[in-house]
Amino acid sequence: MIQPPNIQPGDTIGLVCPAGSIPIEKVQNCIQTLEKWGYRVQLGKTVGSKKDCFSATDMDRTQDVQAMLDDENIKAIICARGGYGMSRIIGALNFSKFNTHPKWVVGFSDITVLHAALQKQNCKSIHGPMAAAFNKGEAGEKYIQSLRDCLEGRATHYQAASHSLNKMGQVKAPIIGGNLCMIAHLIGSKNALESTGKIIFIEDVSEYHYNIDRLMIQCKNAGFFENCKGIIVGGFTDLKDNATDFGATAYELIAEHSKDLAIPICFDFPISHGLENVAIKQGQSYLLEVNEKGVNLIEA
Repeated sequence: MIQPPNIQPGDTIGLVCPAGSIPIEKVQNCIQTLEKWGYRVQLGKTVGSKKDCFSATDMDRTQDVQAMLDDENIKAIICARGGYGMSRIIGALNFSKFNTHPKWVVGFSDITVLHAALQKQNCKSIHGPMAAAFNKGEAGEKYIQSLRDCLEGRATHYQAASHSLNKMGQVKAPIIGGNLCMIAHLIGSKNALESTGKIIFIEDVSEYHYNIDRLMIQCKNAGFFENCKGIIVGGFTDLKDNATDFGATAYELIAEHSKDLAIPICFDFPISHGLENVAIKQGQSYLLEVNEKGVNLIEA
């Protein structure tokens, strides 16, 4: 796949809100940190604005994202937040200029839709921290640093503790994934993620246990897990009901739906809507090792 150039001191990073809104004051720490790292920051018109549950109208959000994709002076784009709305505009985006001058695009959650579209352009992107993550102080520093490492071209190596539901194994393959709801939402569309031969990672937030079950069933029935090489299960945070209401935890029901797969699977990996959210290069080859001692994910 095409790997965008690593960014250099003095480069300009664009901040944009292609879906939900974020108050401008919640972006200040992100701006200051990027400038401290030696970068210029260009704010999109959608940063700090609000229209209903979105940052702006569909047209305005489309134009803002398109301008950043096309601008050769912007060397990377960080989506300031997710929320909802990327799927409303993804079909209107034109990647022809972007393909001539590719750049890193960063985000997660609803931005899974944009990552999926970039996969169709054969271009890598970064599933990782957005603007709010820069407000989490010292506790969140290593996750912000993981984003910087990806942007600047340093290979990453992440570890996680062992988990009782893990399935042991080792595999080296390209990685794709993101928000489980968005992955299921894309099935049947032209931007559906292609999972064959890939390591898949999933996470989600603010769901009911029954809906996680339904999303897993949809992905399974669509063959999404059939020919993948490994599964990384990140955080399923701020769930709207108790596991006792459904009869199983989120991890238990995911394990049940993946029990027949003879591949390495790990749970509680630091990819989530919570504090723990490392940066992952979508489309990059990684070595996934799951053993009794824990989990290693090594950029290869």
